[in-house]
Amino acid sequence: MLRDTDFRKLWAGMTVSKLGTSVASVTTPLIAVQVLDADAFSVSLLTAAAWLPWLLIGLPAGAWIDRVTRKPVMILSDLAAAALVISVPVAAGLGHLTMAHLLAVALLLGVATVFFTVAWTAYLPAMFDKDDLVGANSALQSTESASQVAGPAVGGLLITAVSAVAGLVVDAFTFLISAFSLWRIRRPERRPAATERQSLRSDIAQGARWLINDRFLRNLTLYGASSNLWLTGINALTVVFLVREVGVSTTGVGLLMAAIALGGVAAATVTPRLVSGLGGARSLVACKVFGGVASLLVPLTQPGPGLTMFVLGMLGIAAGAIAGNVVSASFRQAYVPPGLLGRVLTSMQFVNFGAIPIGAVLGGAAAGLAGTRGAMWIMAIGYALSGLILVLGPFRGRRDLPVSEVVLAG
Repeated sequence: MLRDTDFRKLWAGMTVSKLGTSVASVTTPLIAVQVLDADAFSVSLLTAAAWLPWLLIGLPAGAWIDRVTRKPVMILSDLAAAALVISVPVAAGLGHLTMAHLLAVALLLGVATVFFTVAWTAYLPAMFDKDDLVGANSALQSTESASQVAGPAVGGLLITAVSAVAGLVVDAFTFLISAFSLWRIRRPERRPAATERQSLRSDIAQGARWLINDRFLRNLTLYGASSNLWLTGINALTVVFLVREVGVSTTGVGLLMAAIALGGVAAATVTPRLVSGLGGARSLVACKVFGGVASLLVPLTQPGPGLTMFVLGMLGIAAGAIAGNVVSASFRQAYVPPGLLGRVLTSMQFVNFGAIPIGAVLGGAAAGLAGTRGAMWIMAIGYALSGLILVLGPFRGRRDLPVSEVVLAG
């Protein structure tokens, strides 16, 4: 697929946009800690705000995206994200940056992310032939997963080289680069047939019924909600845990994030070999369970040599989660009919991502009651136990991932 000129433009735009979103996920909490002296609960609210839009607009966004041309939606989302991100260093430079400003940016950036994510997922079937989708999905999903892990590393390096606030200027440019790459795509997009559409509510219900009636997608959704709840609590507290509990410097945070990113990128790269050797279903379960167990090392982190526990734990989380995401995302896109993909995806993400703001608030509340380290223990144990949902579910005993079992009535 990389030999296809338009696919390369889509791949570049998606990669840079996802990278920019991921960079903001580490630079924004550091700004809250460094510049605004925010407490653990306030920092956790930033994560909650960034993911709340999936609960508020995820379902109607998915149904609407199935009706419209996707490329303009992605371009406008990138431009909106660039404007939102650049407002933070501008406000900081003028001495007017507040926690309310950061929360508003996180919330609105989350809205832009919802539309971009759903649009590019549904964009592929509208651009490329069915025989090309497996290769295209594999490349894009692997790159998205790598971007989600590499983003904190890039953010960490920017923080080390300049500052968290200045790093957001670079972050804003990533969204502009993405918009330009997408604008340069010249291949006409096949629009969904208007005659197939009913009311927006009916479209949402159709996607939800497909999800509810399919035991494999149901199981993945339940696991996703549980794991996101606990893992988000870990991620929301990581910066506060390192800076205030372990005594890591800002530069040290950046270097640690860079080191951890290597594990996630490597995992995304070797996933096809893993699937070839173990089978898709076994690889999916093994990766997710491995990441959960590895998280139990993170609360053991201590200053100095004890930082090894943090690196090993987070490397395990990154490798397991990213490799598992590559497998599960490719499975969903091959499993669900293209005409339903946007709606089914957002039905899953409504549940999966809807747990994220809850997990962020839960992590902050737990830190207030049990201390940051105690909260990290609670979150890690919950994340490890989430793997039982997959171990005991319909993927148990299977080597390969299934083909679709459900025929949905029109």
